[in-house]
Amino acid sequence: MRYFKILLPVLLIVVLLIGCGGAPVVEEEPMEEPEVVAEDTTVVEPERPELVLDRIFFDFDKSAIRPDAAGVLEANSEMLELYPEVNIIIEGHCCRIGTSEYNMALGERRAKAARDYLVKLGINAGRLSTISYGEERPLDANKLEKNRRCEFVEK
Repeated sequence: MRYFKILLPVLLIVVLLIGCGGAPVVEEEPMEEPEVVAEDTTVVEPERPELVLDRIFFDFDKSAIRPDAAGVLEANSEMLELYPEVNIIIEGHCCRIGTSEYNMALGERRAKAARDYLVKLGINAGRLSTISYGEERPLDANKLEKNRRCEFVEK
């Protein structure tokens, strides 16, 4: 029993120094929440060039589309395809030679010829309207050939 009195305090000291035999307590660091980044759902449309529709010219007393005008109408058609929301008015113009009535009719034939050509190239006819100004709006009073034209104006 004598050993027990000596052994008991020694055992208590050893147990206290060593621990109770359990796993050491490790303090866990709190887990960081993963950063949630909202996905950008903005639709970026490709940049379009400025809407430019060039005029076309006609020969004297004619409403037939000339080869140079056909190339301009093809470029105008490509531009209109980039702007499907745009409607246009095709204005027919004439020089001052002839009567006002004749020039109004000729301007209308020119505007319709340009419209029909654009429709043939795939532009929806519902987007195109025509008007004739005859000789009323000359581009250049001194150069009659400059007045034999069609203008393309956004509605």
